[in-house]
Amino acid sequence: MKRITAFIFARGGSKGLPGKNSRLLSGKPLIGWSIEQALAVSRIERVIVSTDSQEIANIAKSFGAQVPFLRPASLATDTAAEIDAWRHALNYLLDHEGTLPDIFVSVPATSPLRLSEDIDECINTYEKNNADLAVVVTQAHRNPWFNMVKKNKDQSVSLINSFEKDFYRRQDAPEVFDLTTVAYAANPSLIIKNEKLFSGRVFSFEVPKERAIDIDTLYDFEIAEFLMDKRLKLK
Repeated sequence: MKRITAFIFARGGSKGLPGKNSRLLSGKPLIGWSIEQALAVSRIERVIVSTDSQEIANIAKSFGAQVPFLRPASLATDTAAEIDAWRHALNYLLDHEGTLPDIFVSVPATSPLRLSEDIDECINTYEKNNADLAVVVTQAHRNPWFNMVKKNKDQSVSLINSFEKDFYRRQDAPEVFDLTTVAYAANPSLIIKNEKLFSGRVFSFEVPKERAIDIDTLYDFEIAEFLMDKRLKLK
C-alpha cells in the first residue's frame, strides 16, 4: 500500500486578507476545514501543516494535524514560490525521518468548499494515469480564444491568442479550464528535482465552480462563508 502524506501550507501573513488562515469561517478557523477534509480521506496516512506562525501551528494541532517544524520566514513571504515551500517540507522529512511519502498531496487552506472526495479523486487521477502531477480544474470564466484581450503598446487591444479562424461563440472556441487550489497530488521526486511543476506528465480532475473558490480577499471569504453556511443548513 502506498504511503500518502497530505500537506497544508499556510503562512501567517496575507496582504489580501490579514489573518486569513486563522480567521473563522462558518464558526471554524479557515485552516481547520482543510485539515478535517484531508483527515477524512482514509488512505492519507498523515496530515502535516507547514507554517511560519505559531498561532496557526497551535490551531493545526488542535484539529489533529502534525506540525513537526516551523517554516523559515524566507519561504513565507508574498514573493516566495509555493514549490519552494513544498520542497522544504519534503527535504525536512528526508533529513529527519530518512524517507519520503510515495505520494505528496497538497491541500491548500484557501479552498474550504472542496469535498474530501475531491482530494481522493485527485489521488485517483494521479495513480491511474501514472502521472507526475495531478491537478484539479474547473470550467474557466473567460476564454483567451474568445473573450480575453491584451493591451498593446499603442493602447489598442487585441485577443490574447490568435487562431486560424475567428470565434463568434464561446461554445466554438477551444475549451479551457481554470487551475484551482482544491488539491494537488505529485511525485515527491518531481518536487525535489524540478523547478517547474508542469515539467512532467500532468493530468486533471474537474470540479464544479462552487467547490473551487480560492480565498484571497474579503470578497472571496464572504462568498465562501455564504456557500458554506448554505451547505451546512442542508445537512
